Amino acid sequence: MNEDSLEKLKYPIGKFVAKENYSYHEVEQLINDIATFPSLLYKTTENLSDSQLDTPYRPDGWTIRQLIHHCSDSHANAYIRLKLALTEEEPVVKPYLEEKWAELPDSKLPIAASLKMIESIHYKWVVLMQHMQPHHWERTYFHPQSQKSFTLHYLLDLYAWHCRHHFMHIQNGLLQK
Repeated sequence: MNEDSLEKLKYPIGKFVAKENYSYHEVEQLINDIATFPSLLYKTTENLSDSQLDTPYRPDGWTIRQLIHHCSDSHANAYIRLKLALTEEEPVVKPYLEEKWAELPDSKLPIAASLKMIESIHYKWVVLMQHMQPHHWERTYFHPQSQKSFTLHYLLDLYAWHCRHHFMHIQNGLLQK
C-alpha cells in the first residue's frame, strides 16, 4: 500500500481543521453530529461478529472493537473537559496515552459496555451543550501536551469531527472482510 492510500485510510474525511468563528447554525449542526453518533454506532455494529469486530480498519490500525472502546474513553475525557472549562477558569486538562489505553484489557471486552457508555455520555453532553449560552463557547481549557489553550467551540468541532472520523474508520473496516 502506498503512502497516499494509507493516508486516505487514516484520515478518510481529512485531517481536523479548526475554524476561527462558528455561527449559531454551525454549532447546532456540530451538536447534532455528536447527538446522532451513538445511534449510528448501534445500527452499524448491532449484527457484527467477533471476527468483524476484530478486523483492523487499515493495515497496522485499530480494530473496530478498539475504535468503539477508544470513542468511549475519548468522549468521556471530552465531556469532563467541557465541564471543567464551564466551572473553572482555564483548567489544565489531563492528557492520556490513547495508544496505550487501546491495548489495556478492557479494549477486548464486548462492545456493549462502551456503546452504553457512549450513549449515556453523549446524552448528557448534548443536553449540557444545548443549554450553553454564546459566551460559554469562548471559555477555555489548557492542554499541557499542546501547550495551548482551546475554546469550547474548538472542543465541539474537534469531537464532532472525531465522531465522523471514527465512524468512517468503522465503515472502512467493514469493507476489509
